[in-house]
Amino acid sequence: MGDRRLLSSGDVLAGRYHLQDLVNEKHGSLTWRATDQVLNRNVGLEMLSVSDPRAPAFLEGARRSAAVTDTRFLPVLDILEDEKGHSLLVREWARAFPLDQLLLQSPLPNRRAATVVSEVAEAIAHAHETGIHHQMLTPHSILLKQSGAVRITGLGVAAVLATSDPLASAGMAEAERLDIEALGKLLYACVVSRWPGGPVDGLPAAPVEHGRLLRPRQVRAGVSRDVDTVCDRILGQPPRHHAAPLTTAKSIGRTLRLAGEDESHLVDEQPSLIGVSSPDLLRLDPVIVPAGPPPGINPPRRRPKAFEPAPPTTFERGKQRALRAATGRDRLLIFVGIAGFVALAAFLAFVVGRTTGDTSAASPVQSTSPLQMLTAQSVDDFDPFGTDGNENPEEARLAADGDPETGWHTATYFGNSKLGRLKPGVGLVFDLGGPREIESVRIRVAGGPTDVRIYASMPGAAAPPKDLKYLTGIAKLSGV
Repeated sequence: MGDRRLLSSGDVLAGRYHLQDLVNEKHGSLTWRATDQVLNRNVGLEMLSVSDPRAPAFLEGARRSAAVTDTRFLPVLDILEDEKGHSLLVREWARAFPLDQLLLQSPLPNRRAATVVSEVAEAIAHAHETGIHHQMLTPHSILLKQSGAVRITGLGVAAVLATSDPLASAGMAEAERLDIEALGKLLYACVVSRWPGGPVDGLPAAPVEHGRLLRPRQVRAGVSRDVDTVCDRILGQPPRHHAAPLTTAKSIGRTLRLAGEDESHLVDEQPSLIGVSSPDLLRLDPVIVPAGPPPGINPPRRRPKAFEPAPPTTFERGKQRALRAATGRDRLLIFVGIAGFVALAAFLAFVVGRTTGDTSAASPVQSTSPLQMLTAQSVDDFDPFGTDGNENPEEARLAADGDPETGWHTATYFGNSKLGRLKPGVGLVFDLGGPREIESVRIRVAGGPTDVRIYASMPGAAAPPKDLKYLTGIAKLSGV
């Protein structure tokens, strides 16, 4: 567990996979979107700590799933057994919507639901022919692209991650039964946005009556009889009206290709039926009609090029390149300047705070005395928002050594120029040796415009500050 906390956006694994976004954390595993720096493309990384007892089964399941060549499964691109304490599985990255996010907004139309589940069933049938079973098909493992294509995740590894016993595995017959049952539940959820057997992926449980699952047409109006019948032939124990059960993924896919037509033709022929619900609908909850189709069902049309903005001129492109060149260099030194100003503020706060109740010991400052150059007695780093409380303390003294060629640098941050978006600022604490009245402050900063804050410590402070709540702001500079 401790090794996994060390990974963050900006880390590079195996010398090529640059971590970008943490997409999911489930069952003790992490899923990242990363950039393959060798091939310059996005990939998905599924990782599990090598100390996890499921790690060997996780890697073995990934290797076995590579034998399935159906393009609807996200293919395995690489496997790393131990990279920074993690077993790593690299898959193709798909820009798509998880099905559960769509179903949380509204059910799918009958034809669309039948098409999606038939695609999944045909892919599962191909996996069964090679002896591979998914065993954890849920709406979250189904991805829908804007083009309408279907992608499936978790083949070979989802079942391993969902169990606490890596040695436990279902037999071939039981594993195939789980996949067939999951296809029926998936079709049921697509048309009513409920999951048979209990809540899954945020979807509520499907209603039951006298211990028997209600048919989709009893839960929601508008479900076609074909889809309702296919659900019953998969999930019915036994199916109604002595219908033949569907026991293979291939037969489910073939049946759904011929089913799922909406009942809109009834409305065209009989306008009086508009708004009439199914005759056998059991209203356990209100039927909410969505305002429009959920995202991913009807791909948005591209905007005509005639409405696109004009491309930048040669002069504008040159101006942008010059601006990037001016602001891109010495970015770390810019942060040094920010930290220096903040540190000086903290130092002044500390100096003022060292004033105690014994005011007689302090000599009054004469307004007529000439100005003097104050020398810092000591300089310490100031990192109130960090986890370790240190910010290159060995370089802090270089900020006040009088040598313009040396200076204090912050730690190195990745992912974002603003201290990696991990903290609002860092700085230094300057000890002037006692209470002082400061007329002006002069700081040498390298880099472009930056923001500066100067603070003074609270009266009576007897120790260097550790938090901004003990400081009072006395100066603010922006874009210096």
